[in-house]
Amino acid sequence: MNTNYELIAGLEIHAQLSTSTKAFCRCPNRYGAEPNTLVCPVCLGAPGALPVLSKEVVKQATKLALAIGAEIHLHSRFDRKNYFYPDLPKGYQISQFNHPFATGGELHIAVGTSVRPIRITRAHIEEDAGKSMHLADGSTVVDMNRCGVPLIEIVSEPDFREPEEAGAYLTSMRELLRFIGVCDGNMEEGSLRCDANVSVRLRGESELRERTEMKNLNSIRSVERAIRAEMQRQIQAYESGGEISRQTLQWDDQSGKLTPMRAKEGSNDYRYFPEPDLPWLEITEADIDCERELLPTLPAARRKRYREEYGLHEEAVYLLASDRAISDYFETLLVDGRAPAIAAAWVQGDVQRILNENAWDFTEFPVSAARLGGVIDAVEQGRISRNAGRDLLRRMMTDTRSADEMISAEGMEQLSDATALRGIVRELLERFPSELAKYREGKTKMIGFFMGQIMQATKGQADPNSSREILMNELDHSN
Repeated sequence: MNTNYELIAGLEIHAQLSTSTKAFCRCPNRYGAEPNTLVCPVCLGAPGALPVLSKEVVKQATKLALAIGAEIHLHSRFDRKNYFYPDLPKGYQISQFNHPFATGGELHIAVGTSVRPIRITRAHIEEDAGKSMHLADGSTVVDMNRCGVPLIEIVSEPDFREPEEAGAYLTSMRELLRFIGVCDGNMEEGSLRCDANVSVRLRGESELRERTEMKNLNSIRSVERAIRAEMQRQIQAYESGGEISRQTLQWDDQSGKLTPMRAKEGSNDYRYFPEPDLPWLEITEADIDCERELLPTLPAARRKRYREEYGLHEEAVYLLASDRAISDYFETLLVDGRAPAIAAAWVQGDVQRILNENAWDFTEFPVSAARLGGVIDAVEQGRISRNAGRDLLRRMMTDTRSADEMISAEGMEQLSDATALRGIVRELLERFPSELAKYREGKTKMIGFFMGQIMQATKGQADPNSSREILMNELDHSN
């Protein structure tokens, strides 16, 4: 790739809000229902049907705006965005144009060792369109269930200079949306979608050149690949003396190719005008303060605390703050004074291993933080071994008893009494004279043999550290 050019790119993220109903009617907001069953006159645009804005949409939009540090406008307005497409039965989309819900804000991204902010232009509320599905026989069918589902559109400034930065931003935004509980971020199901605007220019130029828009980017990887492909195409066009025309392109992830869809529309093409069936959206500072109080500590702040106060290594820091359920679970483990590094090791190791084995989301993990805390305490107090603790955790998947109840009922207490262990060791040395002789000849691997015999004699309940210390002492003093 010609390094004389630099990338200028911005992203438009469309996030479906996790409300119980659609934006302007009472139809359920639910994915996966039979096609065209979650519809009504309002979301289908029947004559005389009037929209009514859901309060939950405004609350979730407020949370998102607070999380990105945007300025929330106490007065915003809905507009009609007019265009024709088979999955838009009304012939227009209710959106916001001149008076959006929020403007400004930023989101920090990390690429390699560098961290920098990406500026956000605006975040506005709108409704989704239906879904067109193109069949193998060349026909197209339309599912209107998605019509009217609430969206928040988050538009970035053209701050991306590498495709990987766009991927990092989308990753961070999806993480944030999930963390505050306003969108599940499932790109495969279409609840999070992304369009990219791409142009290039010679390094040192200050003016922006013509841009193109890319659609059908349904994964973080496809966003990066599509931007890179379009960047290369534009550079080649300029190098060969050509020009770039403003157009909308469709990305095919399988072939890795971009194909033109249509000339890129401008705002005039959509003939925006104020939505006559909806009043101005007005909220108060008290409304904003209410949502601010409900906002959880965000991933960036949690990572800072885990890194600086708890001293956790970067892999644990990333995992524990990547998901609110995991982060809250980890912090609950610390309530009774458990060491952060030890609690993190259990969550990052044993818990994640069980999740991966069962292909579970963290919310499906059946062992509460209180019960795992009991296992951790028993191990740290020396009552059971680390291996016994792992076994206990796995058994808790189907056993609802606490760690203390299971340990007591099944006699799992670790044997650490020095007198009892010394007696067991001496008995074993007498029982295996040939193995003892081999040790005296310098075959130190016999230590492992005797440790295995100790564990077998105590049914695995001997404290390994105490047992090894006593064994070594007896070996060194045996005749």
